[in-house]
Amino acid sequence: MSDSRTGRLPAAPTIHGRIVRLTHWVNALAFLILLLSGWKIYNASPVFAFRLPNELTLGGWLGGALLWHFAAMWLLALNGLLYLGHSFLSGHFRRKLWPVSPAAVWADIRAALSGRLAHDDLSVYNAAQRAAYIALILGIVLLALSGLAIWKPVQLAPLVQLFGGFDTARVVHFVAMALTLAVTAVHVLMVVLVPRTLLAMLIGRLPTVRSPQ
Repeated sequence: MSDSRTGRLPAAPTIHGRIVRLTHWVNALAFLILLLSGWKIYNASPVFAFRLPNELTLGGWLGGALLWHFAAMWLLALNGLLYLGHSFLSGHFRRKLWPVSPAAVWADIRAALSGRLAHDDLSVYNAAQRAAYIALILGIVLLALSGLAIWKPVQLAPLVQLFGGFDTARVVHFVAMALTLAVTAVHVLMVVLVPRTLLAMLIGRLPTVRSPQ
């Protein structure tokens, strides 16, 4: 319905604020750089009995990959602190991501698999989305801690011991990367299935559609 005085449609409600959108896209860029440069670093000394395709790596050589990796590491860390600080201080975390229960998550996953999961109100995250975002946050924290243990094993010896040793920290780092990538892949798939979510994350709201007179 348009404003009778101006003839204009009322502004659509904000779904994602500027800070949330900014940190979302910076996080996506930083994670992509970390992923591709990390694969190049992995190939230099594989943890498991396989190497990743060189075409999917970044850096050209080990030294170049390390430079990309460390640059993106600081970007991800600062961006993550901004997101978490904003989320807790503004109440975004409480409103959007909490509470969540295993039963509700399982119910939403079953509904999604059967094509019955509704996405009418994009400002409200369902239980599956909440669980996925919380898993992403925890995965990135685990990546950061295990990465620090690998980067500074002497200076951060207690952290290395917490992971069970240097080699175990490398395994944890790789597994955390794989799990974070899997959650991200599911997130991207859901965006493909519900493209309105991409528009909302780009401009913060959905365009208001004028109803027929």
